[in-house]
Amino acid sequence: MTILAMAEKPLMSWSQNRAQAAKAAPFLPMSRAEMTELGWDACDIVLVTGDAYVDHPSFGMAIIGRLLEAQGFRVGIIAQPDWQSAEPFKALGKPRVFFGVTGGNMDSMVNRYTADRRLRHDDAYTPGGEGGRRPDRCTIVYAQRCREAFKDVPIVLGGIEASLRRIAHYDYWSEKVRRSALADAKADLLLYGNAERAVVEVAHRLAAGEAPRDLDSIRGVALFRSVPDHYTELHADDLDSADEGAGRHGGDNTVIRLPSCEQAEHDKEAYARASRVLHRESNPGNARALVQRHGDRDLWLNPPPIPLTSEEMDAVYDLPYARAPHPSYGDAKIPAWDMIKFSVTIMRGCFGGCTFCSITEHEGRIIQNRSEGSILREIERIRDKTPGFTGVISDIGGPTANMYRMACKDPKVEALCRRPSCVFPDICPNLNTSHDDLIRLYRKVREVQGVKKVMVSSGVRYDLAVKSPEYVKELVTHHVGGYLKIAPEHTERGPLDKMMKPGIGTYDRFKEMFDDAVRKAGKKYFLIPYFIAAHPGTTDEDMMNLAVWLKKNRYRADQVQTFLPSPMATATAMYHTGVNPLRGVRRGASDKVEAIRGLRQRRLHKAFLRYHDPDNWPLLRDALKQMGRADLIGSRPDQLVPAHQPPGTGKASATRRPMGGAKAQRFTTKGVPLRK
Repeated sequence: MTILAMAEKPLMSWSQNRAQAAKAAPFLPMSRAEMTELGWDACDIVLVTGDAYVDHPSFGMAIIGRLLEAQGFRVGIIAQPDWQSAEPFKALGKPRVFFGVTGGNMDSMVNRYTADRRLRHDDAYTPGGEGGRRPDRCTIVYAQRCREAFKDVPIVLGGIEASLRRIAHYDYWSEKVRRSALADAKADLLLYGNAERAVVEVAHRLAAGEAPRDLDSIRGVALFRSVPDHYTELHADDLDSADEGAGRHGGDNTVIRLPSCEQAEHDKEAYARASRVLHRESNPGNARALVQRHGDRDLWLNPPPIPLTSEEMDAVYDLPYARAPHPSYGDAKIPAWDMIKFSVTIMRGCFGGCTFCSITEHEGRIIQNRSEGSILREIERIRDKTPGFTGVISDIGGPTANMYRMACKDPKVEALCRRPSCVFPDICPNLNTSHDDLIRLYRKVREVQGVKKVMVSSGVRYDLAVKSPEYVKELVTHHVGGYLKIAPEHTERGPLDKMMKPGIGTYDRFKEMFDDAVRKAGKKYFLIPYFIAAHPGTTDEDMMNLAVWLKKNRYRADQVQTFLPSPMATATAMYHTGVNPLRGVRRGASDKVEAIRGLRQRRLHKAFLRYHDPDNWPLLRDALKQMGRADLIGSRPDQLVPAHQPPGTGKASATRRPMGGAKAQRFTTKGVPLRK
């Protein structure tokens, strides 16, 4: 990462936008009255967000706002505006530089709908937890309203919703391939990934008078532009070719042409090819620019942003956040704030590459770390400034709990690598898996005066943890409270390979180490494993075997997760196309994947995870009989469901009708031959 970082201008080295930097605002203003109090006649930049405005570094809009403020820009916030007209988007007046638009910390469709496409009635990022305060695909809607409000102001999209929709993508909720969000929003630029570097450069260059179309050299930027004459195109859109445009050849003046939006919409193998190439071009050290035709225009994606150094990460997290919701919310509870206000982010990114997860697509797989000093300073700020602090840090982690300061041993190897995961199918021998830095950090954090307990609530990557018995001991002895959540996701090799997750044997080794550490510490702690139902590549027999494993190990899952095809994830490409993009995609020679698409089939997979729920027994009995596994029906300990239904139970499962009034279909099982 050091070699890569040297190529970029340091984040905080830009000259101030104003000759004399203004004093940091107590909160970034959300009204004209606040602007007047600050002595502002106008905002340079107005940020529009689908979340409530909480001035805390766990909220992306607060980070971007404070960072731009530190660059000398006057930044205002419009949070969760009424989108029915353009008037709320005029609340702070016309911004001098640009509108920044984001859906918030979550994709708005994931935020609003369950995996079964049912509308959620709550929203953790809204005062009072109230649902319905943002529109579907709110990044697009907000951008359109900004354009209506002030037609000549540049519009820049960012955040995870824009990041995951930066190219043509399958949209689970409409069941079709949609254009890049940049096209539908009619915005000028889209910033993907961790956007600090890009947004600072965009702001300074737009303020200096450059047009958005001139910003075509900034990493992490997507825009519409033609391919320059001096560029060499590598054609990944030719599905009869085996090289996929993703070989090692090509230099700075090379661009890879993905299958067009129209190809991806009508040809599932073309969609899978585009997904595969995009994920192979995700390493900042070797990624080439990508181009994808949308109608009569070319969508251009520059290579991913260079990761922040520890010094730059520290600068971002040391900005003068108020560390509280905006005062305009009064005493209203914001559930997401209540959940994170005593937690600390120590790193970003994940090199696990789980195909169902969007962390890699957004944050990248190179770990970005804060220094010990910055982390300790934040804990002291929590202790001194956050009301209600009782001495317990609720979490110290990030996308994962235990990747802090892990990296490739050789930066030159890292810069050439195109592997989607550093830990699958096995841990790469070039990966430094030492937990020593993290253990030392834990010990220093526990020594902070006023801190009584430091919890680790982020997910522990157990295949890494088994490499360090000392880490498991440290975790159990000092940082677990009652139970520890981990995510093996499944027990069967078929779905695990499609997820890029380790085998259940690794979980068994971790459990042995965990239980041994619990005994030695004299504690009563438990592991809570998480599993996914209906993931692509999962058969009914896989789910049945998982249910048998759960019962054998006496696990009863109260909450279960059904696979949700989020935009741009590799598993989503599997779900939509029936093709495995982890392997070569070529016309007629692609690796096929079964997807669990029907509602009844998805309900069955979920029911296997909750084999102990009487409401699921009629469905499970029916399935087990058709699978030829009636031997699992009965009252013995090794059997899944009883032969007889208790009075008053099972009615909901037995009579539930398909969604949308669709005609009921005969039940069949996937991947298991029916036995007569």
